[in-house]
Amino acid sequence: MKRQKVRQLLLLLSFLLFPVTLFYFSPYLIIQGGAAGIVTGSFIVFAALFGTSLVFGRAFCGWLCPGGGLQESCRLVADKKIKRKGIRWIKYFLWAPWIAGIIGAFAAAGGFHAVDFFYMTEHGISAGSLPGLATYFAIVALIATLALTIGRRGMCYSICWMSPFMVFGTLISDKLRLPTLHLQPVPANCTSCGRCTRQCPMSIEVTAMVNRNDMRNPECILCGGCADVCPSSAIHLTFGKKENPRRASKTA
Repeated sequence: MKRQKVRQLLLLLSFLLFPVTLFYFSPYLIIQGGAAGIVTGSFIVFAALFGTSLVFGRAFCGWLCPGGGLQESCRLVADKKIKRKGIRWIKYFLWAPWIAGIIGAFAAAGGFHAVDFFYMTEHGISAGSLPGLATYFAIVALIATLALTIGRRGMCYSICWMSPFMVFGTLISDKLRLPTLHLQPVPANCTSCGRCTRQCPMSIEVTAMVNRNDMRNPECILCGGCADVCPSSAIHLTFGKKENPRRASKTA
């Protein structure tokens, strides 16, 4: 479980830095900057999330996301699985018009005119003013409320505006057959004990995925928790080209 302690430490540090980094994840400032033809820090961060997802999938969510750090802390108060699976589509219904708004803002401004990574921050700090602090506490309250009411990683599962970038990046890398960080199952080793499913912070039925020899799931954040709790080494977090599930099942 040493890997999980490292992961949790990184999430904790990321959350502690959230007052500094908040605006670099802002869905609003990217449109505000776009209306002035400015490429903001959030624009660059979202582009980087998409680019890195081609290799690392949604590992950012599992290892570095400040909101993820807060939500995993909320598990100490209310640790319940998400049962309403349909809510995962909400983020896409929010994401699509938001992307259209970004495109429209830059189009109205006549394109890109400047790059300002620290746009609307106080010397690079997001919550360096009263409005910034108010925004910070409002976002923290929203994330915590969703985690405590909907279930584990409720915000990630339902309304996260960042995750679609990484979901689509993962789909593209799968189509291109790129080497990636991914989970590799060994169905023959699985005893169906269910520990992996109980451990999953995204409420995924991991045991079923192992048994069908296909670990692909858009909500998987590659935290590796399932691999670390498996007593029979039926799951591995590894890097390389993914095996074709159909081909693997035929050779098994």
